[in-house]
Amino acid sequence: MTLEECFERRQLRSTSPDLLKSAKSVATAEEKLNEAEQLSRAGFRKAAIVMAYAAMFHAGRALLFKDGIVEKSHYCLVQYLNEKYVKTGKLENRLITIMDSFREERHDVMYGLERLTVKEGEEKTAIENAKELIEVVKKLLRS
Repeated sequence: MTLEECFERRQLRSTSPDLLKSAKSVATAEEKLNEAEQLSRAGFRKAAIVMAYAAMFHAGRALLFKDGIVEKSHYCLVQYLNEKYVKTGKLENRLITIMDSFREERHDVMYGLERLTVKEGEEKTAIENAKELIEVVKKLLRS
């Protein structure tokens, strides 16, 4: 699905920019990141990945709120970030590609019927990438 289709299907909608929601979304991202770190230390790798992805999602969502966009789809959020931030050089492609990869893994953990094995250290990779994305988003929001 393209970005245009995301808007046509109302998975993304234009609204008024909301800097308060944007700030709250960053705060939520930081909270989810903290939870991911706690889960990782406790040995809950799958849950840590889900929380690390949630941190990435809320960081990305902060940019959408700033731009006056409401999302109803994790996939479309990634499409929007690719079009509006990666292609314009504001975000590194690597960060959004990693976010999208963990989006898919989160989906498998949450909804898959197969027993999923998470490699040791994979949750730490998710956590480090979430930290980096949050910091980049905070810089973008200040500019």
